Amino acid sequence: MNEENRQATDLSRRRFLTNTVAGVAAASAVGFGVGAGKATETGVSGAGVIPELAPQWKKLDLTEILSRPAAFVSISQNKSLYETWGAQGAEKHRERTSLPATIKVVKAARTAKNFRSFSWIGYEVFRENYPQSAFDKVQYETWVEGLNFSEEKKKADNELVSELKALVQPGDLQFNELALQSSFIGTQLPLELSRKRIEVIVFTGIHLDWCVEGNARAARDNGYLPIVIGDACDCQKPEDEPAALRRINNFFAPVISSDKFVKLLQPGGAAAQG
Repeated sequence: MNEENRQATDLSRRRFLTNTVAGVAAASAVGFGVGAGKATETGVSGAGVIPELAPQWKKLDLTEILSRPAAFVSISQNKSLYETWGAQGAEKHRERTSLPATIKVVKAARTAKNFRSFSWIGYEVFRENYPQSAFDKVQYETWVEGLNFSEEKKKADNELVSELKALVQPGDLQFNELALQSSFIGTQLPLELSRKRIEVIVFTGIHLDWCVEGNARAARDNGYLPIVIGDACDCQKPEDEPAALRRINNFFAPVISSDKFVKLLQPGGAAAQG
């Protein structure tokens, strides 16, 4: 990226952040907060306020949607990203929102009888044994350049982070993605969803603008109703989150906060519709 384009990008980002903060402040000033039952979302994911529901999603009864046969899917919430020694530990996701928000979502979903499926999907960084195209080969090699991990450490890197591992129950699925950014290719997920007659998929995970977005798109294309929990997802870089949240919310799936998700599952959840 040349300097002129970089400056334009930085200016655009600053304008977006300024407008977002101003919009939230204005909405609060006139009583458009969540407590008033309006559409402004107050949850925060990294650098970005979770966006107001796009116009098409406001036509939905999300309480009713979330009462249908549902699945919870965690994407790539591995030690690789949450532990300082992990291959991706420099991203510091433990210091951000996705882990506590995911715990909140899982606990709420466990109490809802319509959540029939829970999947914990890993995303391996060390892929020397994966089937690879020419593009895959150079990309996978680049991910791990300069990393000297033993086989034991590679295995640990791909383990589900301990706080979430403690929430896994018998019957849950645990497996790795095999494609670049989709859990629907070459895994048991499609059969799991089909056999349990799932309609709605609630996504949490990392990275928001890659695997989570890719899986939300795939879910839509496969006929499911995806919902992304914005504060339970992180991008590699926090400053990339506002654009990713807007893009997903505008085109592919409603983006809501973990707090709103919990409220929508409760009796009288329609009050949290927004």
